[in-house]
Formats: sequence, structure tokens, C-alpha cells
Amino acid sequence: MNTTTFRQATEDSSAAITVSRLRKSYGDQLVLDGLDLTVTAGTVFALLGPNGAGKTTIVRILSTLIEADGGQAQVAGHDLTRNPGGVRASIGVTGQFSAVDGLLTGRENLILMADLHHLGRAEGRRRADALLERFGLVDAAQKPISTYSGGMRRRLDLAMTLIADPRLIFLDEPTTGLDPRSRRDLWEIIRGLVADGVTIFLTTQYLEEADRLADRIAVLDGGRIVAEGTADELKRLIPGGHILLRFTEERHLEAAARVLEVTSRDDDALTLQIPGDGGVMALQSLLDRLKAAAVTVAELSVHTPDLDDVFLALTGDSRSRTTDKEISA
Repeated sequence: MNTTTFRQATEDSSAAITVSRLRKSYGDQLVLDGLDLTVTAGTVFALLGPNGAGKTTIVRILSTLIEADGGQAQVAGHDLTRNPGGVRASIGVTGQFSAVDGLLTGRENLILMADLHHLGRAEGRRRADALLERFGLVDAAQKPISTYSGGMRRRLDLAMTLIADPRLIFLDEPTTGLDPRSRRDLWEIIRGLVADGVTIFLTTQYLEEADRLADRIAVLDGGRIVAEGTADELKRLIPGGHILLRFTEERHLEAAARVLEVTSRDDDALTLQIPGDGGVMALQSLLDRLKAAAVTVAELSVHTPDLDDVFLALTGDSRSRTTDKEISA
């Protein structure tokens, strides 16, 4: 993204974040190598990448916690270099570790945050009580944080981020360590924020999380964005989709194997695997061929690459799996 393109992008009122040629090194280690990205306001933008890829570094730069070595960025309508104070006043940041004070109650934590934002006594307490209600923490409001579960702490942490009513929130692996139910509770909260017009910049190691929440997903590797798009667009980048046919009689399996392009066959399970992406026209053609051959299929299922496949193929990281696919409830 050149200077002219960056200027045009920042003039676009629909962009909550615009980044051009962002660079960052730690000593001899290059972490960000000319990064470009744009995040549309009122959406969830998810950033995926292996451990050490630079996801947290990007969040720390865009939230003004550290400086980049080069490049340009505009966050929430403010130039990152010329007006970092404006950026800080417009955003909220929630990390993977809870930042609440364990010696205080939930309500006291929220009031403390309200005081730090100079909201005024009455307004600060009004917002604190409203957030306790919104996040389902009213019953625990007067209890010390030491009694809170991990999920409750994370909800309170996000509530504290919202005390100043930011329109852009950075969530850096916010559900790390949470059980599946607490993770899904937080997903619902995130969906509610976006419905209210809040922009979410999400980094996550849970690929299902990005699949469920994100409007757009970027994959970071080697300091650069190697792919970006919707979850479906990214999945279509990876070959390997197939259709699995199951039969109840061996004669039907044999007949189907004669008229179809078979990539895998299991005579014991009476199944055939054939290439296919599950498109409507392709499925109709398949069924027509089976009907013409007088073949009866007991079961048909379509299997397409998921974000796990996308992640591993695009990052080339087959040595360790930094993702955690949940068991669907």
C-alpha cells in the first residue's frame, strides 16, 4: 500500500483501522515485515498465525503500547504516530490474561476504571451497574474477584474495557484457558457488541472461534499477511474437498465405483470417497450419474477443508499445532 493508497484508505469512513507497510524488529528478529491491512468499522476482524508470528505485537503497536519501526497506521480515525492520545481515548484492549484487581470486588473494579477515565462519580457508578447487568455479574458484584471463575473474570475484564464506551476493541486471545461453555458465553457478548456497532480486532488460537465470529480473517506468517478473506473464501484456497458415499449393499458400491472417479474405497465400511467441493450443480450431476447406473446410496456427506487445513497449509507450520478445535456441543 503506497502513500496515496494509504491516504485514500484513511479517508474512507468505513475503515476503523488502516495499516500500511508496518515494520517491527526485536534485535535481529524481524517480526513484522511491511504489514498491510484494513479493518471495516462495525465488523469482527480475526488475525490468525503461529505462536511467535507477531499477532500480539500488532495489537501492542495499534494500541500505542509500543512503537513500530516504520510504516503508517490510522486507528479509530486518529493517526497512530501524530495522535496516540486520540487512539488511546477511542479504543479498549483486553488481553489473554485477566487484568482485574483480585483484592477488590467486581463492582469496585469497574468503579476504579470509571474513575481512571474521569467519568464522574454518578456516571461512573451508573455505567458500572449497567455493565454488571449486561454481563450477568449482578449476583457477584459485591464478591471479591478471588471467588470468580475464569469465565467470570474474563467477562469482568471485558466489562472494564467497555466502561469508557470504546467503538474499537482489541481482543488478544481473550478466551485462552476458558472452558467451552465460558468461551461460547463470551462469543455471545462479542456478537452483541458488534450488533451495537463496535469494531472487534481479534487474535485467537482457536480456529473455530474465528470461523464462528469473524467477518474477515487474515493469516499472518513470516511477518506478512499471506491470505485474507471470509472463512469460506479461505477454505476454498485449499484443495482436498471430497464427497463420501455409504452403501448398504456391496453390489451398489461396485456399480458406483465403475462410473465414478474414486479416490478412496473401503469395502468393509461400504464407502467410496470421490473428489468434490459440494457445489449444488456438482452434487446434482453426481446423483444423476448414480441414478442412471441404478445405484442406491444410503448416505452422502460432503467434506470440505476447514480453517485447520487453511492454517497449516498457509503457514507451513506442521511441526506444532497451535490451534484447538473444540468438540461441537
